Amino acid sequence: MNNFQFYNPTRIVFGDGSIAKIKKLIPRKARVLMLYGGGSIKKNGVYLQVADALRKHDLFEFGGIEPNPDYATLMKAVKMVKKNKIDFLLAVGGGSVIDGAKFIAVAAHYQGEDPWDIVSQGLGSIIKKALPIGVVLTLPATGSEMNRNSVISHREKGEKASFGSEKVFPKFSVLDPKVTYSLPKEQIRNGLVDAYVHILEQYLTYPIGAEVQDRQAEGLLLAIHDIAERALQTDPPDYVARSNYMWVCTNALNHLIGVGVPQDWSTHGIGHSLTALYGLAHAESLAVVLPWLLWYKREQKQEKLLQLGYRVLDQKSQKYSERVDQTIEALAAFFHSLGMPTTLTAYGLDPDKVAEEVREHLERQDFVRGEHRDITAADAAEILRLSR
Repeated sequence: MNNFQFYNPTRIVFGDGSIAKIKKLIPRKARVLMLYGGGSIKKNGVYLQVADALRKHDLFEFGGIEPNPDYATLMKAVKMVKKNKIDFLLAVGGGSVIDGAKFIAVAAHYQGEDPWDIVSQGLGSIIKKALPIGVVLTLPATGSEMNRNSVISHREKGEKASFGSEKVFPKFSVLDPKVTYSLPKEQIRNGLVDAYVHILEQYLTYPIGAEVQDRQAEGLLLAIHDIAERALQTDPPDYVARSNYMWVCTNALNHLIGVGVPQDWSTHGIGHSLTALYGLAHAESLAVVLPWLLWYKREQKQEKLLQLGYRVLDQKSQKYSERVDQTIEALAAFFHSLGMPTTLTAYGLDPDKVAEEVREHLERQDFVRGEHRDITAADAAEILRLSR
């Protein structure tokens, strides 16, 4: 395997009743800004739990952070941070709220003219200061609660991009599986698919002698297969399945399985354009790209596709080309079993039209991804033409 350094300072507080513990995790004299999304936390009891835990703190709040958090919304929060001299951010929500908090944390200290440069110009490595962040996770999916990554949209520009910095690792993340009980099946489905693709972006490349990382990734994939049906159960919810669902999403992208191995991330790059241009949910965008990208790159990815099929998807054919095809078909079938479409046409989108629009969108970003850096905007267009 390749040389690597691993660093992850986030404290995880897991289990039923964990939200009350945030009062001891945030400095008593901190001026706290609670960030959240559309207000579901006020319906499911999470808001009251947080407010009760922090009743002795100076607590402010900012709601309305949308899915795929928008730069304009986040800049309003930055103004609130500066006006009220906030010195601690508490993200109460899923990946979008957490990603938004990470941007707010660095934008509040940014000295340049346009904080969007942090994202668009990849300035994560030079960030020197950020507000501390805590998390109360309500929607498992992205792994943002235990990593250094953030994905932000700029709707006015029609862009969606990411940045990463060690300065935005959450100080702590509270994971109470019971907060998922109010989630609709569609959001749980999206979280399972998002986690699955996160794992494959780090695993489904080429062998590099990293048996530990491979087996960890395969274990996480098998766990998703094992718990998916029960995690989708809502009447009543299955606490054990929801616990594993929450924890597998965190482990899918907390950097551990990605150390020392090549990574792809082309599915995500193409998916971000689909979200920016057509409004597909993040997981939906991944599912309409991944199977077709694997078909397109099946020769380059053959060794790991064979391994995935044999170890995870129960594909044992000794004819390699047959097993590769069956592995990709089994992967798509698993997504379908969750109720997740895998074609653009399922959303009423014309693959040929989408291919050209996404190609133009990615060309403006000088898009190049893949473990071999060989997936360009033109390749993305060819992949999307297959998604029918």
